Amino acid sequence: MSEGILIVVSGFSGSGKGTITKKLVDEYEDYIISVSATTRAPREGEVEGREYFFKTREEFEKLIADDALVEYAQYVNNYYGTPKAFVEENLKKGKNVILEIEVQGAIQIKHMYPDAVTIFMSGPSIAEIRKRLIARGTETIEQIESRLRRAKEEVKLMGVYDHLIINYDRDECTKELNDIIVSSKNKLAYNKAFIEKITKELEEY
Repeated sequence: MSEGILIVVSGFSGSGKGTITKKLVDEYEDYIISVSATTRAPREGEVEGREYFFKTREEFEKLIADDALVEYAQYVNNYYGTPKAFVEENLKKGKNVILEIEVQGAIQIKHMYPDAVTIFMSGPSIAEIRKRLIARGTETIEQIESRLRRAKEEVKLMGVYDHLIINYDRDECTKELNDIIVSSKNKLAYNKAFIEKITKELEEY
């Protein structure tokens, strides 16, 4: 059994990346979303261990000290990070592991896992993104404006990603995301076991 692919999905707040990655897991096989740790407060309906592992700042900083994260970043005054054990165990099981993370973390992942597939997601316009954030109803206008100011920094790093998806429509966006990942599985980097097998067979021929 071949190992799974590590997939990084980042994007502006309000781009719909969380909705799309969940839809991908629901509609297609062999995907799993990595559960991140964060110091931000839970939103209504969020469950510990499902959306996030909710940590105090002190608990999170201990994870950093113990080298128990594959990446971490600070975003709008909160820590976000990805537990190392979860990622590596699922890749070995052949699962395609999706990391929905911020741009700082994506750069760290690219250094540690050069073959990871990195995807940046955006809404069609900043006006539409702002409209979606307001409709979400989970944050104040001040918090929304803070996220949009953050987008000014994020846009400078879009060029480090392998792919860009513009989320006009949830169904089309989900299909496009799956298509990118499926096509990536044909890369030689993800087929080392087969290459070794066919090489051995030719040596014995």
